[in-house]
Amino acid sequence: MNFNDWLTYIQQRTETALESLLPAPNLAPDRLHEAMRYAALGGGKRIRALLVHGAGSFTHARPEQLDRAACAVELVHAYSLVHDDLPCMDNDTLRRGKPTVHVEYDEATALLVGDALQTLAFQVLAEFPVSVTASGQIEVIKLLAQAAGSHGMAGGQAIDMASSGQEITREELESMHVRKTGALIRAAVLIGARAGEGVSDERRRTLDHYAKRIGLMYQVVDDILDAQSDTATLGKTAGKDAAQGKPTYVSLLGLTEARRFAEDRLAEAHEILLPMGERAARLHELADFIAHRAS
Repeated sequence: MNFNDWLTYIQQRTETALESLLPAPNLAPDRLHEAMRYAALGGGKRIRALLVHGAGSFTHARPEQLDRAACAVELVHAYSLVHDDLPCMDNDTLRRGKPTVHVEYDEATALLVGDALQTLAFQVLAEFPVSVTASGQIEVIKLLAQAAGSHGMAGGQAIDMASSGQEITREELESMHVRKTGALIRAAVLIGARAGEGVSDERRRTLDHYAKRIGLMYQVVDDILDAQSDTATLGKTAGKDAAQGKPTYVSLLGLTEARRFAEDRLAEAHEILLPMGERAARLHELADFIAHRAS
């Protein structure tokens, strides 16, 4: 199928799989379970799930394995958004075009929702085979744990909070976003690839390099959209980073140079994939999709 059809198909598959894995809203504690579903369902482009499936198509992974892997990654992503939006963090009131969880429910519920979504992600990986080998399954769990921890998203958020109102270098900004945004994108690619047939160390390094480029590119584009788009288009509060004095690629480089930086990362991602031939077609298409998305 063409890329747009595939995109819709994977997004729908992921939504259906998440619906089946999340606790029913009428199951006690029903308020918590209802809020978990509110946070995880019905929104977002599912870019990380798409990357899981895109990398999995390269290694001929079974769709059912990729569904579980994609859900685990999306659950961790959803947890991170719920916690990032809390008043003690970014204090945002809008996410994916609807009130954030702490606004719709309350702060205590939002905190528990994040905790529960994260643990559910690892429960999914413990209960359902993703890799064809036990060692591969352990590697998948390790990749997701590292992406979520102090060397990944949590560490990136800590640096982000400490950097508000501060002047930092381009290298420091990149180091922050390699953790906060790039770590889970990298994990999505490597987990998807690990779900299929074995790949050589050289191929795995190639996928890793690709994932790092698009992870960085994703954040640069996000910064550009935050500076240029309105709240209705973004589905979250526009201009929030500037209002909070947070360093971004736009504030550091300017809009024109930030765009050029993103296009350079896109070109690098395509070049990195060239030795992989037609099997990497979806990953090429996903790189373009991430670079040129509207919100």
